[in-house]
Amino acid sequence: MSYFDDLAERLRAQGVPCDHVEATLADLAAHLEESGGADPEAEFGPAEEFARELAPAGDQGPEVPGAHVETWRWTADTYVDEELLNRFGGEGWEVERVDALGRFVSHRDLERPQRWEYRRELVTRGREGLDERLAPDGWEACGNWIVYAWFKRPLAASLGPEAEVSEPPGVPERGRFFSRRFYVLLVVTGVAVVLAGVAVAVDEGEADSGFGFAVGLLAGAMVPLGLLWGWQVWRSRR
Repeated sequence: MSYFDDLAERLRAQGVPCDHVEATLADLAAHLEESGGADPEAEFGPAEEFARELAPAGDQGPEVPGAHVETWRWTADTYVDEELLNRFGGEGWEVERVDALGRFVSHRDLERPQRWEYRRELVTRGREGLDERLAPDGWEACGNWIVYAWFKRPLAASLGPEAEVSEPPGVPERGRFFSRRFYVLLVVTGVAVVLAGVAVAVDEGEADSGFGFAVGLLAGAMVPLGLLWGWQVWRSRR
C-alpha cells in the first residue's frame, strides 16, 4: 500500500469526509511535487502520526472536554478582520463560530497547536452553493454575521509537520481590534448627522427642529441595526 493510500484510509477511519480526504491528498501531492521531495514519509512523517495531525478530532480515546484547550473571544471590524484571523490562525487559534455579539469564539490546543488560515465571503444574496464550491479546497464554514461568512482550513494539508506551532505566544490581552479607518467612519457619520441637524435648524429657524431631526435620524438608523442584531441572536440560538 502506498503512503497516500495508507493516509487516506486512516483519515477516513477518523471520520474525515471523503471529499476532504481527496482535496487534502491533492494538496499534499502538489506540495510534494513543488518541493521536489521524492519520499512522502520523509516529507510529512509516518502516515499514522500525520493522519492524527490532519484530523485532530479523530477517535483517539476518551478525553475530558476542554482539558487541553484554551479559549478566547475577540472581535474586529471588517477592515482588519481577515488579516487578524490569519495572524492569530498562525498562532494556533481555530475559530469555532461567531457569536450573537459578532465575536470570534476561538480555541487552541495546548499540547499541539496547529496553524489555520481564513477567508471571508460576502453573502448579501444568500450562500447557495458557496459551501460546496469551497469544500473541495478544504474550506469549512466557521461563522456568519449579518452579510458575511467566514471559512477556515488547517495549514497542515500544505505545510505538513511545519503547521504545528512550536512556541505559541500567550493569549492576547485585548479582545477588540478596531482599525483607524473604522473610527474615521464613525467620526464622519457623526459629523454628517450633526451637519444635517444644523441645516434643518437653519432652514426652519429653530434649534429644536435641528436637534429633533438629528435625534430622529440616529434613532431611525438604530432600528434596522437592532433588527439585524436580534435576527443574529435568534439564528445563533437555533
